[in-house]
Amino acid sequence: MGSTALTARAEIADKRLVRGFSYIGGKWSAAVSGRTFPVTDPATGDTIGAVASLSGEEAARAVDAAEGAFPGWAGRLPQERSALLGRWYEAITANREDLARIMVLEQGKPLSEARGEIDYAAAFVEFYAEEAKRPNIEGITSHLADAEMELWREPVGVAALVTPWNFPAAMLTRKAAAALAAGCTVLCHPSAETPFSALALAELAERAGFPPGVFNVVTGHAPTIVEPWTRDHRVRALSFTGSTEVGRLLYRQCADTVKRLVMELGGHAPVLVFADADLDRAVAETIKAKFATSGQDCLGANRIFVERAIYDAFCRKFTAAAKALTVGPGLEDRDLGPLMNEAAVQKQEAHVADALAKGARLACGGARLPLGPLFFAPTVLTDVPGDALILREETFGPVAAILPFDAEEEALARANDSEYGLVAYLHTVDPRRIYRLSRALQYGMVAVNRTKVTGAPIPFGGWKQSGLGREGSRLGMEEFTEVKYVCRDWQ
Repeated sequence: MGSTALTARAEIADKRLVRGFSYIGGKWSAAVSGRTFPVTDPATGDTIGAVASLSGEEAARAVDAAEGAFPGWAGRLPQERSALLGRWYEAITANREDLARIMVLEQGKPLSEARGEIDYAAAFVEFYAEEAKRPNIEGITSHLADAEMELWREPVGVAALVTPWNFPAAMLTRKAAAALAAGCTVLCHPSAETPFSALALAELAERAGFPPGVFNVVTGHAPTIVEPWTRDHRVRALSFTGSTEVGRLLYRQCADTVKRLVMELGGHAPVLVFADADLDRAVAETIKAKFATSGQDCLGANRIFVERAIYDAFCRKFTAAAKALTVGPGLEDRDLGPLMNEAAVQKQEAHVADALAKGARLACGGARLPLGPLFFAPTVLTDVPGDALILREETFGPVAAILPFDAEEEALARANDSEYGLVAYLHTVDPRRIYRLSRALQYGMVAVNRTKVTGAPIPFGGWKQSGLGREGSRLGMEEFTEVKYVCRDWQ
């Protein structure tokens, strides 16, 4: 069940990477019912392929496969798990171009961004291939006579991984590589809007030699697939990236089985630009923070606060830079591609209309482009009032909201006035201010005078309703382990 349209239009060399079946227990599986769902190209609206839509019973059978494979996988030497992850990394890097082109056709992002995401995805596999060998036993100085004490880290068990459409490769490998390195077997459920990237990674995992049942990808309607996993006591951990609203739902569903939860949820990132900042650099970095992935990024800058002394100059330069951005289909490799779906575009329209009705000024953009129904112009709103929806809700698109502030305390209070706490961006050269605000900003990550902060070695995650736990770094692997304390007397 491949896709001729996808392989032809994206010029994919290895046609076997395009899979339309789920991957369960080492076998490619159609739905018993024969049901499929279409996957469309957001740039054109054309259907590029069909993918198996499995039932809840079939999702439960995937748990059977993962549970059955768990003892053998957990019992392998860490060096053996490391070697298999290393082979998966090599397979991903060897197929970088095909994987990027698959992603462009189903997700829409520019080709250069897709290539960057494949590099990002591969980096997690490489990192955890190395980290798999390092969860050493930790000794404790005993407080009891004649007793020896140790802490062991052991895999939690079967892990369910639910991944989003905006980073369909990197979010899967960031979760799966950590869980696999820890000794867990995994159930992956990709977004129905971008399943081909996950299935291509499953094909490469099979080529790398993962035993049957260790790595499973189950496609279909999210509630149908994921809810049985949340209720199943055999699934001991669930890792989810997506909206805070869905995260709350999964949190409730997992309560009865008290699962380990790792959740990377919504973001509402503030940017604080002070008058002493390098203005040109602040503009360039904020453009990247706002418009990468066409604004469809949980790290995307949503509220841009600029000190009044440089406010007009910042707005002028930022607007000029936004106007210079190019928009087009991902394979044309413009700066921005289409948005993912109609709901995403309607949200941009609603936020723009609300802000203008409340007194904001439209500096550029503000409407769809004639390229297609899902293309939205890079948009800049200035003098955005405090009661505008865009200052309360995550926009998740190419609309920038800029407003002035007069004092550091004001900027800090407004930045922290959010239920979200994923990332904050700070532009200033004052070392005391950098220290003060880095400590005072209620966010899991703070970027100072730059935008890019993510990568395999860093603990990615947020505070408040932006999530639970961390992904990446050694902490990301520890999320999939349990601590066992052993107290031993040799008498």
